[in-house]
Amino acid sequence: MSQILKEVLSANKTYVEGFGEKGKLALPPKRQFAILTCMDARIDPAKMAGLSEGDAHVIRNAGGRASDDAVRSLVISYKLLGTKEWFVIHHLDCGMLLFDDGVMRGLLSKSLETARLTPKGWEDVGKGPGSDEGKYVNFLSFKDLEGSVTEDVRRIRRHPLVPGKIPIFGFYYDVKTGRLVEVADAMKAGKAV
Repeated sequence: MSQILKEVLSANKTYVEGFGEKGKLALPPKRQFAILTCMDARIDPAKMAGLSEGDAHVIRNAGGRASDDAVRSLVISYKLLGTKEWFVIHHLDCGMLLFDDGVMRGLLSKSLETARLTPKGWEDVGKGPGSDEGKYVNFLSFKDLEGSVTEDVRRIRRHPLVPGKIPIFGFYYDVKTGRLVEVADAMKAGKAV
């Protein structure tokens, strides 16, 4: 058993001991909102947004992007579980700013091992085999943080399965201070109609 697995199971045991009334939480989120944000380990959505268990839906992926799967989750969140407001939150110092699809596909074609970032860019340090299957994946990287927030809010707003009455708020998270910073163009694009 790996050390990480042991630590997770031990933490879960402690968590179960203090679980108490959490087993009685309702299925719909109590505060009726959802957050789409990045999987970055420096972001704790519960602390960032003052959440307790049962308060809100949190959807995470690389970059906090409005991928088809993220939109699917938001639509379910609204249609079946009653969320009324959505937040799109990207962040400063995001790894998605450090590559593009071509770089990622090139790295994957050489090796499936973890690459490293050097002053010259990403470098593959693994040994093959790699795979060309990356050419079928849109990795949704970006070069403009505020632009990506706005793009995602617009994509969600324009989606035919998203009712216009849902406000969609656009922010980025400052990983150095913990502050949410409003993205004006995203806020304008996400206004309820």
